[in-house]
Amino acid sequence: MTPVLPLLLAASAVPVGSFVPFTLPPASPLDTSFSETGPVETFDPVGRAVLLAAQLPRQWRGSYQAFGGGVPTPVELRLDTVTAMGQMIDLRGTLTVGGTSSPVQGNLNAKSDQLELIPLIDTLTLGLEPGGDFLGLQGFSLMGWNAPRLTNPGGRLVLDPVNFSPPASRPAGQVAPVRGLW
Repeated sequence: MTPVLPLLLAASAVPVGSFVPFTLPPASPLDTSFSETGPVETFDPVGRAVLLAAQLPRQWRGSYQAFGGGVPTPVELRLDTVTAMGQMIDLRGTLTVGGTSSPVQGNLNAKSDQLELIPLIDTLTLGLEPGGDFLGLQGFSLMGWNAPRLTNPGGRLVLDPVNFSPPASRPAGQVAPVRGLW
């Protein structure tokens, strides 16, 4: 019967006028992520969007391959306008898949690197139907085709920048900025 007694004592009601002392728990010297007002986020997605809009390559080449087992088809993406709008980047350009060109419109989220490209033409090739879109969770590096119908399994689009130049080397002692994943 000993285990029941503490349970009964904990379940007993405290009288309304009684005083219950409260003491703050000791602060941990390791916990510096919270201030008295809450956590501080130092990542600036609006600033990153402006930086990406200025530095994003305008020419991309790669291949598209349907998930159903098709052959890889050459793809070219040309971005005509890249505009930062808050933490989003508005993309407008032309997508050429296997010789068929289409105007394309899209959005790139500077905080999460999520990318959506929507072809704006009715006649596409290789199962790329109107109403579908390309969705990338790592920017332009790897995208999947989301078909508008369940009977189309979609496909994979892999793009690389055409005129990519690596960033200039940093002076000695200067550390590259670290960017969080989320």
